[in-house]
Amino acid sequence: MHSSSADTPPLTATGLDVRPFRALTYQRHDPGHLARVSSPAYDLVTPDGRERLAAADPHNIVRLILPGGTSGPGTAGSAGLPVGAGEDTAARAARTLRGWEDAGVLVRDGAPALWLYEMQPAEGAATVGWLGAVAVAAAGGRAVLPHEDTFPAAVEGRRALLQATATDLEPIVLAHDPEPEVAALTRAASAGPATMELTDTDGVRHRLWRIADEDVLGRLPEALARTGAVIADGHHRFAAARALHRTHPDGDCRVLALLTPMGSGGLRVEAIHRVVPDLSLEAATASAARGFTVTEVPAGPDPDALADAVRSVQAGREALFLLSDGHRLVRLSEPSAEVRATVPAEAPSAWRGLDVVLATTGLIGHLWRRPDDPASVLVAHDVPEALGLAARRNGVTLLLRAPSPTDVAAVARAGARMPRKSTLFVPKPRTGLVLRPHAG
Repeated sequence: MHSSSADTPPLTATGLDVRPFRALTYQRHDPGHLARVSSPAYDLVTPDGRERLAAADPHNIVRLILPGGTSGPGTAGSAGLPVGAGEDTAARAARTLRGWEDAGVLVRDGAPALWLYEMQPAEGAATVGWLGAVAVAAAGGRAVLPHEDTFPAAVEGRRALLQATATDLEPIVLAHDPEPEVAALTRAASAGPATMELTDTDGVRHRLWRIADEDVLGRLPEALARTGAVIADGHHRFAAARALHRTHPDGDCRVLALLTPMGSGGLRVEAIHRVVPDLSLEAATASAARGFTVTEVPAGPDPDALADAVRSVQAGREALFLLSDGHRLVRLSEPSAEVRATVPAEAPSAWRGLDVVLATTGLIGHLWRRPDDPASVLVAHDVPEALGLAARRNGVTLLLRAPSPTDVAAVARAGARMPRKSTLFVPKPRTGLVLRPHAG
């Protein structure tokens, strides 16, 4: 855990440094083609999903973001670290990228621009933000605040890919302080026809507008300079960009980011669940009973019935944690004083109150005696995936409740870090629509 013992200044103590950039995009913008060549964010791509994406089109972006394949969510490569990451796979991605540019598959903009990006789910409000080149501040800078820990090997895999390709292949996501002028410019910029549009497999409609108007390019960065931001998605990529800057201080020191405002109508936060392999439900509950009240939850044995039971229990908020081996469901509540004492008392209050912190320190670390590393504790991005992974790995899944955006911002402002892979911000931008080469 990384934390400070006292509250720290608000995000706006320093401002974001955002610039337009010359984008690299696919030459064809028709929706069907964009759907075939784009991809979910790299850390959400399973091994089977990677193969499906690669087979969908010879120029699918997954061949660049995961050039050596992926070990999939929840495994040792769960943060998107390419299998065998290093010079070989990174160099392969760089050669592929150059080949696509030489063949005219990808084309470079003639002039810098900013990109307005709207994500409209099938139900609910749209999330809107701006793609820009954001300065990577030195360690201790407060314009961009992380809220999660990272895994060093995954950072190194992203750094090697970043250095070899000299291109930001997908954006990180930043949630910035609300700013009236940013909101006004956003409303005005979306009035015309979109430059790109597609609907993904989850039913989210993605629309992008390339904005090169000199007035907007001047006013928007000035308005964003009055704000600070929390990293909503992309901690490993942000850390990789910072690491690359440390080793090449004279090189590019910016990162492609989607900047969205905090508040209602913006990003939603969902939980990321834990899976502990090779741990039976009987052994897990026996150990958990030393520090929690353990109650069996009636549920049918098939995955759909289990998932329905999970949603029903979590909607009531009476259970702190839920455990399952993919067949049965158990509720954990009323943590003991011994378990609560595993959370450092000197840590900021916002951090101490997180479910994921108590799960990591009190249950996984203290009662189960498992280290919180990607080989010992896997992650899953939704309940069905968690239940299936637990069954396949002869283990248990620890199903967590999602923190609120307010919780996340409070942790970041306090200078603390959640355990790795604590939050899933949705919707996510589609990878491959806009790339940012470092040169020029």
